[in-house]
Amino acid sequence: MDPYALEAVERITTRPAEPYETITVDTITPLIGAEVSGVDLNEELTPQQEKEIRAAFLDHHVLVFRDQDLTTERHKRFAALFGELHPVALPEEGSDPHILEIRATKESRAVAGNGWHADGTADAEPSLGSMLHITTVPEGGSGGDTLFANMHLAYELLSPAMRTFLDGLTAVHDGALPWMGQPIPPEYDVPRTEHPVVVRHADTGRKLLFVNGPYTSHITQLSRSESTALLDMLYAHVARTPLLQCRVRWQPRTLVFWDNRCVQHHAVWDYFPHSRYGRRVAINGTRPQA
Repeated sequence: MDPYALEAVERITTRPAEPYETITVDTITPLIGAEVSGVDLNEELTPQQEKEIRAAFLDHHVLVFRDQDLTTERHKRFAALFGELHPVALPEEGSDPHILEIRATKESRAVAGNGWHADGTADAEPSLGSMLHITTVPEGGSGGDTLFANMHLAYELLSPAMRTFLDGLTAVHDGALPWMGQPIPPEYDVPRTEHPVVVRHADTGRKLLFVNGPYTSHITQLSRSESTALLDMLYAHVARTPLLQCRVRWQPRTLVFWDNRCVQHHAVWDYFPHSRYGRRVAINGTRPQA
């Protein structure tokens, strides 16, 4: 491991553990993800529970809550503790505007999220995070895992020279890119926004890498060929560096809350022709800042 990479990992793995009094937090890996137990999200959280869940969220970026029987309203109530709810971009007629149904069946020919990405980065203010509650897992209970990758660490594992170079760049994020090869609904107001390639987390101030394959069109300060080469290298870095990643294995009635500001995720579609179903609620964020 390169010395600067070792230093980045040691900063995370040697920091003092948070003292939790009302919840139990078990890490998935030393660098990203944790399972939280000792809390029923159907109930009103105490101020101390809310404080500790917030601390765990900032510390681990991905939180897994098992055995949660949540109604739609209780799901939204929990999400609303962290900010205003983020509306679905293209809600189905008559549906709840804040609930995105995540569904795959034997009739599906594509599924949402099957590739590394962060949600809605073409928006001027991408979401703070998402809470996905899965109620139906593939038959036999295998497949359909979601991978998450730590974008703080993705930045910190790059060489000092590369980090310095990236710090001064911006990139265009285009909401039309995920629709390539299919018609864009006329009611969809396609977002297109320029963001820094490296941004600071709104709550912690830590730097992180802020580009992703589905939405990032090009780096503004480079030629198209230079931009493509650099972005392809960064995407490969995220996808091929296991140290950045954790894997969440879904069980029925599992809720996962991830920080969309500093995490990319990949919903693995390895369970065709079996079905998977859940509901996602997102939370409003702020404009990313260099």
